[in-house]
Parts: sequence; C-alpha cells; structure tokens
Amino acid sequence: MHAYRSHTCAQLSKADVGETVRLSGWVHKKRDHGGVLFVDLRDHYGITQIVADEDSEALRLLDGLRLESVVTVDGEVKARSAETINSNLPTGEIEVFARSANVQSQAEELPLPVAGEQDYPEDIRLKYRFVDLRRETMHGNIMLRNQVIASLRRRMTGQGFSEFQTPILGASSPEGARDYLVPSRLHPGRFYALPQAPQMFKQLLMVAGFDRYFQIAPCFRDEDLRSDRSPEFYQLDFEMSFVTQEDVFQALEPVLAGIFEEFAEERSVTPAGEFPRIPYAEAMLKYGTDKPDLRNPLLISDVTGHFEKSGFGLFEKIVGGGGVVRAIPAPDTNEKSRKFFDDMNNWARSEGFAGLGYVTRKGGEFGGPIAKNHGPDLMAGLYDELGLGENDGLFFAAGKEKDAAKLAGAARSRVAEELELIEQGCFKFCWIVDFPMFEYDEDRKKVDFSHNPFSMPQGEMEALEDKDPLDILAWQYDIVCNGYELSSGAIRNHRPDIMYKAFEIAGYSKEEVDANFSGMIEAFKLGAPPHGGSAPGIDRIVMLLADEPNIREVIAFPLNQRAQDLMMGAPNAVGPKQLRDIHVRTIEPPKVASDEAVQADGGD
Repeated sequence: MHAYRSHTCAQLSKADVGETVRLSGWVHKKRDHGGVLFVDLRDHYGITQIVADEDSEALRLLDGLRLESVVTVDGEVKARSAETINSNLPTGEIEVFARSANVQSQAEELPLPVAGEQDYPEDIRLKYRFVDLRRETMHGNIMLRNQVIASLRRRMTGQGFSEFQTPILGASSPEGARDYLVPSRLHPGRFYALPQAPQMFKQLLMVAGFDRYFQIAPCFRDEDLRSDRSPEFYQLDFEMSFVTQEDVFQALEPVLAGIFEEFAEERSVTPAGEFPRIPYAEAMLKYGTDKPDLRNPLLISDVTGHFEKSGFGLFEKIVGGGGVVRAIPAPDTNEKSRKFFDDMNNWARSEGFAGLGYVTRKGGEFGGPIAKNHGPDLMAGLYDELGLGENDGLFFAAGKEKDAAKLAGAARSRVAEELELIEQGCFKFCWIVDFPMFEYDEDRKKVDFSHNPFSMPQGEMEALEDKDPLDILAWQYDIVCNGYELSSGAIRNHRPDIMYKAFEIAGYSKEEVDANFSGMIEAFKLGAPPHGGSAPGIDRIVMLLADEPNIREVIAFPLNQRAQDLMMGAPNAVGPKQLRDIHVRTIEPPKVASDEAVQADGGD
C-alpha cells in the first residue's frame, strides 16, 4: 500500500465497503460521542468521516489532536446506517473505522477557523492566507479560477490562436497608469518597468507575422486600489491580424459567453452573437457611465429643454449657463415616504455632489419644491414624454455635462438598489463602442487622448486632417458585464503617418514619439498588418462567476488595499549592500507626514 494513501477523501463509496484503506488529510472537525470519536478528515478532494471507539488503538491519538493537524489513517470501510447517511457528501454513505493512525504534522492553535467559515478580519486572513485557503469557499474560488483559465486556453487554441510569452522586464512608458520600476544593476541610473499590459509586444508579434496570439498575461499597475482592482492581475491578452472591429467581436464573444455558460450554475448568460453594441455617447446619456449594468432597467433621460424656461430658478440658471439636467425615474414609489427622497439627496451630498433634486408623484399629484415651482402642467408634460406613471417619482442631476452624467449614473444604481430592481441570476454583456479619440483637458487647457493613443481613428488620416479633434471617434471598444469592465480593446493604428498626426494633435512632436515609442514606430515603418485585439481580465471574470464582491477573494495570494503582502512582509526594507549593487539611494519621507498618511488611511 502507498505510504500515505490508497484513496483520496472523496473517492470511497458503498462499493468499497469491507476494504482496508489508507487516507491522509487534515483534521477538519471532531465530535466526541462518549467513547466514540467522529473525525471529518479533509484533503484537496473532499471529506471522509473517520470513526474510532475504545476498540481502536487510534482513538487516543486522534482524540488528542488539534484541528488542522495532518494525519494518516488506516482502517476499514463500513456502510453508514440509513439514518446517518449524509447526502451532502459524495462519501456520505460510508465511514472508515480507524484501526491505526500516524501523525504527519501537529497543528498549533489556529489563527482563524477553517470549518464553518465564519467572517474574519481580512488582515488576519491575508497574514495566514495558507490557512484561509483551506476554507471551502476560498478553496472553491481558487479551483474555479484554475478551471476558467484551463477553459480559456482550450477555447483560444480551438480558434487557432497560438500562445506566446512576452517579457516581464520592459521599458517604462509615459502613458497609462503608474509603473512598477525595477532598477538595473548593470546600467546605473536606469530602470526596467513591469508590464502594465503586453501591449507593444503583442502588436510587434503581429508585425512579425504570427497572425493570432494569446497568453494568460501577468500585469502590474501601481495605482490606488478598490474592491475590483489589484496591483498585480492577469488577463486573457490576445491580438489578431487583418481584422476589423467586428472580427474581434466575433472571436471574443463565443469565448466569454462560453466561459460564463460553462460555470454559470443556472444563471442566464447573454448568448454569443447577441451582445448589444452601445455607443459611448449613448452609454453616458442613458446610463451615466461607460460601464453600464444592464440588469438595471432604469434609463436616464436628458430633460434640459424642459428647464430652459422654468419657475424653478436653479435649473433655469444651470441650463442658461450651458449646463444640463438629467432625470432618473423612481418607479412605483407612491408608498415611499418623504424620507426616502431626502435620504437620496443626503447620499448624493455625502458622495461629494451638490445634491439630488426630486419630484414625488402619488395618485397623479406632484410633490416637492421642483414640481411646485415648475408647475403641474409642465411636470405632466415631462412625465408624458418620459412615459412615467401617476405613482412614479423622479430624481434630477443638474450641472456641467460630465458632472451631471456622473451623478445621474450613480443615482441610477442607487435607486435601483434601494427599490430592488436589479435583475438577479444573470450575466448581461454589452460592448461599448465609438469612444472619442480625443478630449479637452480642462486643467492643462489642451486636447489630449481620451482612451488609447494607439487606436486607429475612424476615418483615418482624412478625419485627423479635416475634423474637429473632439468629433473624431476611434475604433476602441470595451466589453462590460453586470457593470464591470472586463476589458478594453481597439483596432490599432498601424500606420506611422497616422500615428504621428494623432500625436501631433495631442501636442507631441515627431521627436517625442520617436523617443518614447521607438520600438513600435520603427517596426511599423517596416511593414505592419492591420491588427486589433483585447484583454479580458481573468480576476474579474472569476470574481463575477464566484459571486464575490471583492477581487481578493479569487486570488490565491493577493496584496491588501495598501499593496502589502502581510504574509511574506512585502514590500520590505533591503540592506545597504543590495541598494549599492543597484545604484539606488532611498529618501525617507518626513516622519510626521508619514504618520499622518497612515492615520488618514486607517492604519494596517
């Protein structure tokens, strides 16, 4: 017999009754029934119940073990009586009577419980992540991640994509988020950058003629963290040659729809070929965001024209100054008290906005200051235009267009949550398309790129030469599921002349383009195919499938919200010799400022 096991803790069944077996695993639970000890023995695969009584030499040893000790048990498979069968376990029809046991490793007192999965502070869970990962939900999340990645690989290779690896040590780029920098020992004063994405390398693979590339790519961004963002993450990075935007969509939709259908567990999924295409301008108007959650049925409307001349002076003043008014419906709120509407206004203020106006309507009667000043006839006309009923409320976001859109989008989500309108048990996908190529930077008082500087402008050189830059659209697209952006992508600008012109509009000279993007621009001068691609985030895909609100719940060893590894103690201080080797001198921030920063962040 094998030194440690003849079977795993999920294998045994009634067909094995009478067999002598050997199992190894962790002591998950123990129950002492007065001379009879029941032990749930757990391994990677499952749980088997072990039984020891006074006739077993294993009783004393097992009884003295702490939970999570590792033990090997030899014993006999027995059938459970009908009333003790556990239908929740694959091994629930049998138990193993322990004849002998051997301790492989004794556990000390646990820093957090494994069985039962009680809520526990995240700092403890991350410090002892190797224990946290033993818990059923976490173990399941990491195995789900494994299965998703395996399925992604199968689906991509099935479409003729080839998997290649791109460098981890690269050059820093002035575009995008903040880089993680790695000092060079051999080249004093120079630094590598960890890849924010393999963007340039995958495009150069297309220039090299490989046609269809993908990889499960590690990426690094030194940016502020939130629940759906990690400083190091993985994405399904892919690129294709001789393709249009529609070709990219047709390649990716079956992969994403297929993955979600495979692991959805009875939740519905938007079918491949049916992902809605929503222009960016429409998304910002109707949803107040370029990451719309289509499970939310509420739509925002522009009602600026209704307040050009109004008894409600505040809105009339905003509109007269070039601002807009957006309306968010609150259906069937006739049973809601005034407090519901006031709470929404207070919420908007707590989020940093000036406030959220509202109108109530109950049995056809309007209420609230806006309705009183705007007048019942004008309000009725507005309601008729929006298709609202006699018991529907209405919220208003007013101000500069970007500010009003942002507030309206947040209010749309908040109202739907409060009224429990968000559809459950489904994954709703959409493409956001037709992003503007440029935007006006109010702080720097100049035109700049709005999304991705390496995208092909719609209309190519003719558009760059003849159109107002703020009217030029790009072949850029995002894919969104349930309000989460899963990826950005684009048809790339593969022509040097168009690239130089696009950067010129954004204020970059030819010399600056050559200096900052020399590898790519030189490659394009030597024959580049039209190409495009995208890069769905694997962490967010698994997060959605696992129904987890926090991305750290689907990463085996994540950093915390302050980008620290509490388990391994990273980032850590290094010695003077190591710093001298890489030609780096550290400058500590003033202690008072550092302490204030920790306090502002809430500490560890």
